[in-house]
Amino acid sequence: MQPRNMSMSGVVDLAAVKAAGEAKAKAEQARAEAARQAGQAGGAGPSAGAVPPSALVIDVDEAGFERDVLQLSAEVPVVLDFWAEWCEPCKQLSPLLERLTVEANGRLVLAKVDVDANQMLMQQFQIQGIPAVFAVVAGQVLPLFQGVAPEQQIRETLAQLVQVAEERFGIIGIEVDPNAEGPAPAAADADEAEAPAGPYDALLEAAVVALDAGDLGGAVQAYKNVLADDPLNTEAKLGLAQAELLARVQHMNPQAVRAAAAENPKDPAAQIAAADLDLVGGHVEDAFGRLVDTVRVTFGEDRDAVRLRLLELFEVIGADDPRVSAARTALARVLF
Repeated sequence: MQPRNMSMSGVVDLAAVKAAGEAKAKAEQARAEAARQAGQAGGAGPSAGAVPPSALVIDVDEAGFERDVLQLSAEVPVVLDFWAEWCEPCKQLSPLLERLTVEANGRLVLAKVDVDANQMLMQQFQIQGIPAVFAVVAGQVLPLFQGVAPEQQIRETLAQLVQVAEERFGIIGIEVDPNAEGPAPAAADADEAEAPAGPYDALLEAAVVALDAGDLGGAVQAYKNVLADDPLNTEAKLGLAQAELLARVQHMNPQAVRAAAAENPKDPAAQIAAADLDLVGGHVEDAFGRLVDTVRVTFGEDRDAVRLRLLELFEVIGADDPRVSAARTALARVLF
């Protein structure tokens, strides 16, 4: 049962959250196999599935820069290491960056650029000397440092990069499978008994039942109970974001909310409320565009409130949706 005056057309069906989570898991397994093959070939492209550790450090050239760096930066911060074979400081810095990237366990990807073979990229980044290190987040370039820096300083810089990517753009990195390069698991026996239910299946089922009954508060609490023990549970994160969205809009007067938003284009609260209604009505791009435009014209705490609501709406739709990637890039452009 859905609250009155709302249509979920174009938005994920809340009653099918569990099924959607299972379908996503199967898709990620397929992408993980493709990522494993890409890592063994020495390259990596954008992928939302689990990747082997070798795929976290890649060589990039001008031809593949858009795919391997710009597109990938919508999922994970990409650190650019400009180096050359003849550069002695590079031989000190590059292994350190590789080690720290692997230690970050999917929160970063290191893209190595040989400047001798990629003069155009060197010119585009206006590099005067190497080694030079940049980052790309949601398609936006951030200079980090030039030359060899102490390990602790580099660690702190990369930690700040990860924090900015997560807090400002909702980019939390990619999943790493440490066993991806090991031997393939043995095929399951045809007569093998069905795997037992997971530890959170009962809570997740209770959340779906609560949603069907219109008990949004109960659904929210059930999802929060799962996340208290398993903060990365994809199904619970998606369900919580959707249940909270429905709870926010169930008592809204759509006409009054839209009138207030039209009369007050710079009012964060008015635009946030209208964006919630946009999303529930299936107008995903309108909701994202409204909040990006509001971020552009607000400052301080008002801007942070709008940005955080936009990140919450990203959770409702899901990181794999191209509309989310496009909105993240738009958000980056107005923040930097």
